[in-house]
Amino acid sequence: MGQNDLMGTAEDFADQFLRVTKQYLPHVARLCLISTFLEDGIRMWFQWSEQRDYIDTTWNCGYLLASSFVFLNLLGQLTGCVLVLSRNFVQYACFGLFGIIALQTIAYSILWDLKFLMRNLALGGGLLLLLAESRSEGKSMFAGVPTMRESSPKQYLPG
Repeated sequence: MGQNDLMGTAEDFADQFLRVTKQYLPHVARLCLISTFLEDGIRMWFQWSEQRDYIDTTWNCGYLLASSFVFLNLLGQLTGCVLVLSRNFVQYACFGLFGIIALQTIAYSILWDLKFLMRNLALGGGLLLLLAESRSEGKSMFAGVPTMRESSPKQYLPG
C-alpha cells in the first residue's frame, strides 16, 4: 500500500506542476532550441573585431565585406531568435536561421570538421522541430488550442 500512495502522490505532484507550468513550457522549449543562435549572435556583438578580422584574414575580402558578413550574421541570428520567441513569422525565421547555418558552414570552412558538422546537424534538427510545430499550429483553426477532431487513420476507412 505504501508504494501505491507514493505513486499517487508523485502523480498528483506531476499533474499540479504541469497545470502551473503548462503556459510557460512552450516558450522555454523554444528558448532551448534557439539558445545556440542567441548565444552566437550575442558573441558576434562582443567579439565584433575578432570575428571581422578572422573573416578578412581567411577570405582576404577586405574590412568592409568582412564587417558586412559579421553584421549579417549577427542580425540574422538575433532577428530569427526574436521572431521565434515572439511566435511571429516562425517559418521565415527558421528558413533564415537555416541560411545562417549554411553561410557559417561555408564562411568558416567547417564542413569537414566533425564536431561542427554534428553541431550544425543538431541546430538543423531543432529548427525542423520549430518549423513542424509552427506548421501544425497554422493548420488548426485556433492555433495552440487542441481540437476535438479525430486524426487517426480509422477516420478514412469505411466502417
